[in-house]
Order: sequence, then C-alpha cells, then structure tokens
Amino acid sequence: MEVYKDISNSQNEEFKKLLIDRFSKSKIEEGKLLTGIVTKITEKYVYLLIDGMKSEALIDFNEVKTTYPEKKLKENDKLEVYLEKIEDKNGEVIVSVSRAQKIRGWYILEKAYEKNQNVKGKIISKCKGGVIVEHLDTKSLMFCPGSQIDSKPLKSFDHLFGVEQDFKIIKLDKFRGNACVSRREVISSFKKEDKKLILEKYSVGQIIKNAIVKGYSSFGCFFEVNNEIDVLVHLQEISYSRINHPDEVFTIGERHDLKVIGIDNEKMQISCSIKALTKDPFENISNYEIGKSYKAKVIKVVDYGAFCELQPGLTCLLHSSEISWNKKNVVPTKFFNINDEIDCVITDINKEKKRISISHKLAKENPYESFEKKYSVGSVIKGKISNIKDFSIYINFEEFDIDGFLHANDLSYIGKPEEELKKYKKSDELEVKILDIKAKEQKIKLGVKQLQEDPFNFFKGKNVKDIITIKVHSTSSKGIIVKPEGSGIEILIKKNQIAINAEDARSNRFIPGDRIDAAISELDIEKRKISLSIKLLEEMQNKEAVSKFSSPLSGKSLPFANLNEIVQKKKNCIKH
Repeated sequence: MEVYKDISNSQNEEFKKLLIDRFSKSKIEEGKLLTGIVTKITEKYVYLLIDGMKSEALIDFNEVKTTYPEKKLKENDKLEVYLEKIEDKNGEVIVSVSRAQKIRGWYILEKAYEKNQNVKGKIISKCKGGVIVEHLDTKSLMFCPGSQIDSKPLKSFDHLFGVEQDFKIIKLDKFRGNACVSRREVISSFKKEDKKLILEKYSVGQIIKNAIVKGYSSFGCFFEVNNEIDVLVHLQEISYSRINHPDEVFTIGERHDLKVIGIDNEKMQISCSIKALTKDPFENISNYEIGKSYKAKVIKVVDYGAFCELQPGLTCLLHSSEISWNKKNVVPTKFFNINDEIDCVITDINKEKKRISISHKLAKENPYESFEKKYSVGSVIKGKISNIKDFSIYINFEEFDIDGFLHANDLSYIGKPEEELKKYKKSDELEVKILDIKAKEQKIKLGVKQLQEDPFNFFKGKNVKDIITIKVHSTSSKGIIVKPEGSGIEILIKKNQIAINAEDARSNRFIPGDRIDAAISELDIEKRKISLSIKLLEEMQNKEAVSKFSSPLSGKSLPFANLNEIVQKKKNCIKH
C-alpha cells in the first residue's frame, strides 16, 4: 500500500501482520455496526474513536445532523456507525451513521415481525396506493397500503397525519429493503366486546376532562379520551364563532374538556362538543333589534358575501347584494378583509334557525334618495360614462357615487341606436336629461335626445294628403332621400311614388338641394311612421284641375305637365 512505500519489504510485511492480528482480536469486520466515541466536533466533521481501529473515523457533520436532527451531539457521546471500509486508498476509516440507522431499524423491524409485535409510527406523507409511515425509534420508512389504513373506507384520512399510533408489520422484503405495515390489523384486533364495555362508561351530557388532540381534518377534530377511545368533535361543535379549519384553534397534543352529545352503539362512536360547555351567545339576541345600526367584525369573506360577528360567537351573514348601493355583482374580497370592523343594520332575525342577516349599505344614506332630493324629473345634469353595454350606457354621478341608465333608443330621435352607441366611450362627459327617478328601486332613467326638440313634432297637427315642402338630400336606385323643411327627419320617397307616369318615375330627375313639394301619404306619430309621395300630389292636382276646368286634357295649368322640360332646363343651366 502507498502509505508504507518508504518501508522495506520485510518491515512492511511484519507491520501488516501486527495490524491484521490487532483487527482480528477486536473482531472488526466491514459491513458491521460499531459504536464509537466522539472525540472532536467541527463545522465540517465529527471525529469518532472506534476501539480496535488504527485511526479516528471522520464523519460528515451534515450527515449526522440529517440522521439525528433532534440530537445535540457533544464530545464523549457514543455514536453507532456502519463500517464501510477499514481503510481506503488514503488510509482513512470510512463509516456511515445513516446506513447504521437504517440497518438498526431493519433489525428492530425484523424482531417485531418475528414476534408478531406492533411497531410505533406516524403517517408523514401520501404516495401512490397508500401512505408513508415513519418508524418512531429508528426513523425507518414503511409503506401502508390505502386498504390497510382503516377497517372501513375513509373519505379523508388527513386527521391521521403526524399522529403517533401502532402499526402491524404484514410483509418484509430484506432483499429490497421494503417494509409493509397495516393500521387496519391493529384496529381490527381491538375486540368489539371491549369497545362496547368502554362505551358503557360514557353517557350523553357527561363532561370528559383533559381529552388530548390527536388529529384533525376539514370536518372536525379527533380527541383521545383516557387512552382508550377516540372521539370526534365536529367542526360545527368546536365554537359558536365561525371556524374554517380546526388547525385555527387546536394544536396536536393539547388538552381540552369535552361534553358528550351523542353515542352511537351500532357504529361504536361517541360524538362530543366543546361549544356546548359555554353559553350560547344567541341567547343575547334580545339585545339586538331589526332596523338598528351596530358594529360588526368581519370573520370570513366568501364569494356570496361575508360572515360577521356582532359579538364573539354571534355570527351574521352580510350578503353581497347588501354591500353597496351602486355596485352590482359585487366581489366581497375587494371590499373587506378579515377583522375589518364595519357598520351594519340588522335586516332579519330568525330565532328558530338562529340566523341573522345584516346590511352594510343600509348603514349609509340611500344615495338614490339623496339624488332625488336634489334633482327632479326633467333636470339636465352632467356625468361621466362608467360603462357601455350592447344597448345601453351607464352614467356615473360622482357626487352620489351612483349610476344612471341611458338606453340606446334615447340617444337620438333619428339615428340608429347601434350606430349612435359607437359615438361614445368610457370616461366621456355627457350632458343628460333625467327622465325618471325610482329611489326605492335604485333606478335613474336618462336621455340625450330629449335635450332637443323631437323632429316628429313638425308633423303634429298635420294630416294625410297635407302638402309640405321638402329638400332633396340624396338619390339612389330605390328613390330619393328628402328632409322636410323645419324637420331633420330623413324620409325615403320610393321610386314608384315619384311620378304618375312611369317615364317620370326616375330618381335621377332630381339633384341634392332641389326644393319640391310632396303630399303626406301615411302618418302615425305614435309609431313614428311617415311616408311622402309626389305621385299622390300629382293625382290630387289632376283631380283638382279636372274639377275646375272639366277637362283632363288641359295640362297647361298643371305644374308637372312639362316636368321633363323643366328638369332639362335646370340641368342645362347647371352645365353653363
């Protein structure tokens, strides 16, 4: 070996014989468990003196710390190690505390398995098909299949995590180093007759002293009573105050008094309560009145509102619809935090169901009523657009922090609603007219077109066959678009209503800007329907001429007798 390279061959051989002789006497073999004494501790290494070894063994400090996280190692402490090599190429002794722990754990498990004894462990994590159990003495890891966790199917076994309990070894694979255990076997071994005798010790109404918190889940907390039986305290029986999870209240190992509220002899179960040991705060409900204001503390915020306490244990519901006067589809988390103190008004008390409903918005003045006091129907005010939807605009009035409703139909008398909506955007300031106020229903109806005179008013007092002067706005293949003088309404005179004669029934006879007369052929102001006709006017004038001159052939006095000539002259004048 390299360490003896400067020694003669004879001396080298003699030294080897002495070394081997020493090792053989102390029965030191690789692959065995040995006990050494700690001689020195540094940040990097732990020095260990093992009887029979030619030098001290060095162990990585982090390995020791990881293997024994709770142990405060000091000099002269004994430490069990696994001897991997008596001497490596550098002449150092190679040992391991982690392997020693695993091997020692395996020895203990083997003995327990041979003697059919239970082992102490605790469930530390979930895995595919079951859970991982840590052996308490050696920290060895064991596998417990899901079917072996309990004697009956469990919806959740979260309450079993971290709880010290017995397990039975049902399989050992030394070659693979796997240990399989069962909690079910332990539970099943607990005879039904014995449990029945235990249950007979307890009665409804009995007070159990110093029950130990053993575990908990989302639905309640499990207590160990007198080292003989486990009982459940349901989440609703923990406190009169609202609790989301038992871990908010309890710590494993704590002791609490319990009151027996139910015994199920068939299921061999005892139900207990903690809140039953205290006075029901609902008994103080006579101190509160519907319609009065109080302070309440927010204890939980949910999608549909918030749970609050008027006093410890006296819980009430604040529904999202009762949070704000103005905001619809309120998100409660944007309004409240846990432990916020808010003003509220009690709106309902149900003594039978022990339910209290409160309102936050009623604790403030109704802004719609304030608005109604200041403004009346017909008032003209300004606001900012807060939202635009498919057929409406919402106008916010900052002074009151409320929105008014403006339907697209009330944007213009003439324009198409969908086209008028496109003219506006959020945050635009808009002048509107109040059309209606319903403070109790929290509704304000607004209008823009009502700020101007209705162009249909032009036709009030007029009748069918009345003659009006119109101005040509544009022409198309369908006819001519005209506007009555004195009104901004655009009306289409269809092609078949331009003239009596088919030759003259042409839209290109007219140019934009022409002033002509036409007769009203249809009029319904309520339904806002108006039709105009030049043809009807011709017919009326022809009829009048026949009546006056007794001859339909005399067309000299008819304004449309030489219409083609007149139009042609106009076009020629324009060209020149």
